[in-house]
Amino acid sequence: MTTHLATTAQDGNPQALSRDTDLQTAKLLLDRLGVTAEEITAAEQMARSTVPTFSEYIPIVAAATSPKSAATWSIYWRVLGKKWPDRPIDEPTTSELKALANEVQARAAMRPGARGGQAAKATFTDATRTLYRYAVDDRLVRASQNPAMGLRKPRQRKNLRRALTARQLMEINEVAATTGTDPALDTLLIRLHTETACRRGGALAIRPCDVNTELCLLKLREKGGTTRDQPISPTLAWGLLEHAEERSRHLTEYDQLLRHRNGNPVRSTRYESFWRRLSNHLPWIRELGITSHWIRYTTLTWVERNYGYAVAATYAGHTAGYQTGSTLTYVAAPLEELAAALAALTAEPHPLAA
Repeated sequence: MTTHLATTAQDGNPQALSRDTDLQTAKLLLDRLGVTAEEITAAEQMARSTVPTFSEYIPIVAAATSPKSAATWSIYWRVLGKKWPDRPIDEPTTSELKALANEVQARAAMRPGARGGQAAKATFTDATRTLYRYAVDDRLVRASQNPAMGLRKPRQRKNLRRALTARQLMEINEVAATTGTDPALDTLLIRLHTETACRRGGALAIRPCDVNTELCLLKLREKGGTTRDQPISPTLAWGLLEHAEERSRHLTEYDQLLRHRNGNPVRSTRYESFWRRLSNHLPWIRELGITSHWIRYTTLTWVERNYGYAVAATYAGHTAGYQTGSTLTYVAAPLEELAAALAALTAEPHPLAA
């Protein structure tokens, strides 16, 4: 009776009948090939054991990527390596990668001016897709099983940054000079970013050997491995070297220049605490999400309005093909024009200004 009911149920279920047929076909094929299911399972396990872990594969991808791209994505590859150091790269699912992307966004959103952490999530997505694209090319992951294919970059928000008003910049300078435990460092940072429009990474990379007091030039090394000479005022040139001498007597020409009172090098966290403190005195800083990058916008806007687009693009460290167009190859401003703009900005003569 039971057998009859089971048979009747199978006869009435096309899916069950199809599965039985597939199993019989597979068994017949294995028998003809002389292969057992256990041998197939063992072969799959052996193949999986050859798939590298994240800690093993990330250095391989980093070495194969261009230096500019590797510099951008390395921080997010470290996120993957820290999360799953000993896990084979073919194990995480798309859902796990999406969850990690959300973690990256949540952590980034806590930083001042992060605008919800969307940029961090987008860069993490690019970095992860790149890693798995290499894995597919290296035949470590099948293209049809690439978990990064399901990652989606968040829609880019409109950039709300703009130039600060003269009053806003004055208030920032005033609060930086009159509050906190190290106003000398804070005012030096504000002047450095105002004169050079440098990025935070460029400021932290400055060494004593990068300061040329004779020509009043500062060698800036910023993202993507770019290097350029930026005119600075005599006041800032000597101020940077005096800062280095006062803060660390054992500082060499190739050590980081910016230092705390105790001689320790300044890190990016100093910027975060700095703007957090200023926002306690100036609430509009928190409301707008002001960071050092707004000072860069302010300086470059002033330069563009007074000295034109080519001077502003060169002042920013942009080169042809990077948000500028190929025309900049022919009209890039020389150092003399940058120095002239700086002299007008700081009201200090510059040795290179025309």
